[in-house]
Amino acid sequence: MSTDPWQFQMMCVDAFVASWRARGFSPVTIDNDIGLLERTLKALGRPAWEVTPEDIDRVVGDLAVQGRKTSTRREYVQIFKGFHRFLQARKAVEIEAAFSVRLVCPIDEFNASRHVGDDSPALVPPPTPERVGEFFDFMKQRIATARKYGPAARDYAMFRTLYHAGLRSEEASLLERQDLHFTRGPFGKLHVRFGKGAHTSGPRPRWVPMLDGLDLVLRWFLEDVRPKSPDSPVLFADESGGLLHRGTIRNRLRYLMQLEGRPAAERFSPHALRRACATHNYERGVDLVAIQQMLGHWTVSSTMRYVRPSATFIKDAYQRAVASTLAELTGKEPTE
Repeated sequence: MSTDPWQFQMMCVDAFVASWRARGFSPVTIDNDIGLLERTLKALGRPAWEVTPEDIDRVVGDLAVQGRKTSTRREYVQIFKGFHRFLQARKAVEIEAAFSVRLVCPIDEFNASRHVGDDSPALVPPPTPERVGEFFDFMKQRIATARKYGPAARDYAMFRTLYHAGLRSEEASLLERQDLHFTRGPFGKLHVRFGKGAHTSGPRPRWVPMLDGLDLVLRWFLEDVRPKSPDSPVLFADESGGLLHRGTIRNRLRYLMQLEGRPAAERFSPHALRRACATHNYERGVDLVAIQQMLGHWTVSSTMRYVRPSATFIKDAYQRAVASTLAELTGKEPTE
């Protein structure tokens, strides 16, 4: 075993990454997480087994000074915590023998990032159905005038999929043509083979119905748009036929909303479309458990964090309940 701490840490990182592959993590996820882990270890500036709580405080504090989001700071802490747990499980004996260090995790109750930060989706309402509809109308009109028809039509179909199916950006980027099953169920279904897992469990596949006319959008895209791009299994491919990175999807949406010319307060992220899917389906009466399964959450409590009903939701629900009760008492049909 190498006693050079940096060489040994590199070997540990390689073994950690190999464990991701063994658990079935997607190549895109692995590439993203390798980069994040490398940046975290570089910022800490010392081997992982020598990192102290003060080192974690320093790195997270520097990120905050740089204006990085709470979610980004949390990712740094979580990736290091996962790596440190791997060292404790697999390498603790070797580390103690070679470097005389007993592993103690430096992440404690004082520097562990909260799961829900100040920029939590619970505090930021998703776009309304009207706002989402206006944006899709803009995108539809743009297809006819865009310099490149293919990317404009792909963006329209892709963001409609994010909204109507409640997908994460990475889940949409990993969809392949074979994942569209138009004859499965009354609406057709998407096979999300690389659904995000929880607690490093690996991908969690799920089936998502193509609701609200999404099946028609995807039939059009598959038959009229996708054949104009280079041949590959990827559904929403880039101009070379390859995968779109989730960062590219986020940047595409930002660019499109700048073209739309709406105020910054009316702009939203790809993840906000996922929250809008949860909220809008809940507002129209879809059961929370059904929404949970659609979004691929482990628990209903996770789904509830995504639901942010409109200001009139309680009043409207109350009026419907009263109207229904009166109808039962009087024998008359409730009026709108």
